[in-house]
Amino acid sequence: MKVADGFWLNKKGYEVKYASQPYEIEISKNAIKVLATPGVIENRGMTLGGPNLEITYSSTSENIIKVNVTHFSGGLDNVPHFELNEDTGYIPNINETDDYVELVSGDTKVVIKKGTEWSVQYYYKDRHLTGGAWRSTTYVKESKFTANARMALQEDDEFFNYPQDPHTVYLREQLKTDIGECIYGFGEKFTPFVKNGQTVEIWNSDGGTCSDQSYKNIPFYISSKSYGVFVNSTDKVSFEVMSDTVSKVTFAVPGEELEYFVIGGENLEDVLKNYTTLTGKPALPPAYSFGLWLSTSFTTNYDEKTVNSFIDGMAERDIPLQVFHFDCFWMKEYEWCNFEWDKRQFPDPPAMLKRLHDKGLEICVWINSYIGQRSKLFNIGKEKGYFIKNRDGSVFQTDFWQPGMAIVDFTNPEACDWYKSLLKELFKMGVNNIKTDFGERIPTKCVYYNGMDPIKMHNYYTYLYNKCVFEALEEYYGKDKACLFARSATAGGQKFPVHWGGDCYAEYSAMAETVRGGLSLCSSGFGFFSHDIGGFEATAPADVYKRWCAFGLMSTHSRLHGSSSYRVPWNFDEEACDVLRFYAKLKGKMMPYLWAQAIKTHEVGVPMMRSMVIAFSNDTACKYLDQQYMLGDNLIIVPVMNEQGLAEFYVPEGKWIDIVTKDTYEGGRYYQRKCDYYQMPILARPNSIVTYGEFATNNVVYDYLQNAEVTIYSLEDGKTAAASIYDSEANKLTDITATRSGNVINVTYGKVDKNFKVVVAGTDKSAYAAAGSTSVQINL
Repeated sequence: MKVADGFWLNKKGYEVKYASQPYEIEISKNAIKVLATPGVIENRGMTLGGPNLEITYSSTSENIIKVNVTHFSGGLDNVPHFELNEDTGYIPNINETDDYVELVSGDTKVVIKKGTEWSVQYYYKDRHLTGGAWRSTTYVKESKFTANARMALQEDDEFFNYPQDPHTVYLREQLKTDIGECIYGFGEKFTPFVKNGQTVEIWNSDGGTCSDQSYKNIPFYISSKSYGVFVNSTDKVSFEVMSDTVSKVTFAVPGEELEYFVIGGENLEDVLKNYTTLTGKPALPPAYSFGLWLSTSFTTNYDEKTVNSFIDGMAERDIPLQVFHFDCFWMKEYEWCNFEWDKRQFPDPPAMLKRLHDKGLEICVWINSYIGQRSKLFNIGKEKGYFIKNRDGSVFQTDFWQPGMAIVDFTNPEACDWYKSLLKELFKMGVNNIKTDFGERIPTKCVYYNGMDPIKMHNYYTYLYNKCVFEALEEYYGKDKACLFARSATAGGQKFPVHWGGDCYAEYSAMAETVRGGLSLCSSGFGFFSHDIGGFEATAPADVYKRWCAFGLMSTHSRLHGSSSYRVPWNFDEEACDVLRFYAKLKGKMMPYLWAQAIKTHEVGVPMMRSMVIAFSNDTACKYLDQQYMLGDNLIIVPVMNEQGLAEFYVPEGKWIDIVTKDTYEGGRYYQRKCDYYQMPILARPNSIVTYGEFATNNVVYDYLQNAEVTIYSLEDGKTAAASIYDSEANKLTDITATRSGNVINVTYGKVDKNFKVVVAGTDKSAYAAAGSTSVQINL
């Protein structure tokens, strides 16, 4: 939301008032409350008008400062709220001097200056993070003329528009940025990874991967200075990232209240740990979900014979396959969703699913939260009041996706139970996973069961939708086996993984869009990420498909899916089968490492797939990298995204080793390398351990310790590397520590009942760790 007209003026049609003086400061046991006036009060006559702002600074979790700005406090309580993990009993330290008052939470603090000058500054230890001064905290009132003009531009969008009444008011904050500071996040954004200079609207939309719209909008950003800001609003939050005032991040919400959190940390990994402590840690997807998924694709024709031809074709070509996904047309056309198999194509679904399970596969099916008028469920939902309604009490319907479709109202507990019961009938047949599509196309001129504001429900709807489905899986299969494949999300949605990147085109530019979208999402608290290998729209050339296979298998989750054509590799060329097999088997072999990293993501909240700047917050070069990423703590992945087969990448300090080609790279430099289809750079971090398993049966669920290879990469004298190995149920089997002293590496581990091998990469040195032992020594 741009309000400024250059430096001195504001745009016509906006009345703008700034917090100018901390007129009164009240200190309680756990908060600082400031009465902020729009000007310096020089006499009693100046107290007769406003707008005054009441600003409360508190903390409900260590290293997180909570800021609440209120103008009018008499509004209705009809606003959905994110489910946050706040400790209302947490007591921060509050200090006061003649010049300032400060609230300290852990190592993060806010300092409010006393007197007649507005200044609020945030610090981590002694490091300045951000802050506001003159013209920062703002009350904005939009004139009737301006509001009507804006709404007139939206009249052609009756379904998904964002209606507002004239005289709309906003609360706005502006937080200062530093020279060279970069801003990231806001959910899944396909625009440039560094968000400086961009306008970011937090409004879920089905816009593909080639626009500024996105399926997963999160009102949270992180800074290269190692702090984060979370705006606690389900509304349409508008961010101007150094684009309205170029030295500030500006954010505004409609209404009379603004709440946000400033989150400190030693580095960006710490910031994300703290953010996910507040909004929720990602659940741990089951181990099998990290294997290869294959889809029927969207509009293709298929029946059980077709499905088996794909599955058998993969087995004949020795390509590991873990999950088979049935997309939309497992149900009869025009009846989505009825949760019933199309008997013309699948006459005996339970028997078919058993046959697929007997082949070692898990099963996923597509759904959404829409009920077409021809579905047998429509009349049930209508009669029971399970659907979102129009303002006159009738069922909201549209032809936009399914003819006459209604939308399930997840604010109604009975509707949730009904929806879960439909899903559980599928689980009884043998369905293991659910792809929760859509959730973005949600109307704003409607009525919910619980009376929530429909505008503020637009983004939040997807949270309730995915939560309902995830809970159904947990209730049936247990908390350790629940797994979604979700497209839409909002803050907190990371608790219901996995999320995939939506509709991308089958070309290299869309690969790059997908990388940027995934890195932005994972910069916003989401731990796991997938995408449609080969692109969704159209059919990729064989060259693009093979490069995308490498990228897809080196993402946390890997799915072959498309729109109008099958994505089995032999439809492209025979070499595509070889490439897919190579990377699927490599990922299977890497499962001990990947699984341990997934468990860390679940427990700590640091994304498994993360940008270079998150992993290397102090390396200036990493601030701008958006064509490579870290997969876990120890591996750089560099997707090849051009016909020339060129990989261009940066390597941080130390000696990095490619786990495939065995090439070494000295850090602090940029490289360019020509790669064949089997040589996408996968570089192991110095002073690290990557554990590889004995992937012998093409099933990614196996014994991750027996005959494993614990590979030590570039361990320097005096340094230590560590790793953990878990079984497929997330039980820790052992911790491993390697320490180098001169030319000797001592490796210690907990007593185990399996044999494994310790290897020093780049040498011919190794040692055999026998069952029952607790250490080995390697002489270099």
